[in-house]
Amino acid sequence: MDEIDRKLVALLQRDATTAYAALGKEVGLSAGAAHERVRKLRERGVIRRTTVDVDPAALGQGVLAFVMVESSSWMGGSAGEFAAIPEIQEAHIIAGSASVLVKVRTETTQQLQDVLRRLYAIEGVSGTQATVALETFFERPVAT
Repeated sequence: MDEIDRKLVALLQRDATTAYAALGKEVGLSAGAAHERVRKLRERGVIRRTTVDVDPAALGQGVLAFVMVESSSWMGGSAGEFAAIPEIQEAHIIAGSASVLVKVRTETTQQLQDVLRRLYAIEGVSGTQATVALETFFERPVAT
């Protein structure tokens, strides 16, 4: 990736609906050249998807929790089981006292409790430690 690619990615992270003409103008390329660069970034997997940033609270998902999942065995083959729980937004294999870190959004703490019960149903899960976020100062996109 060169500096132009990095600028394009940064611009698209701010607003993925930016027209190719505007992107090109910002980085000194024609609209067609900017479009071609973005196409290649997608092909190479740099841009994985285009999405909309939605306020979770506006959709009734105001409870945010980070859950450390402890296990009695290696959890590396369990991605599908974590992905099957729709309230889990992210799941990461981690180093440390826990094996997996998950980001969960629910409407209520009772629903969070239900997610924790479903986590225990995953083979190898031996414990959880949930931390509920009271406020989010900010979330950043990946730095370019």
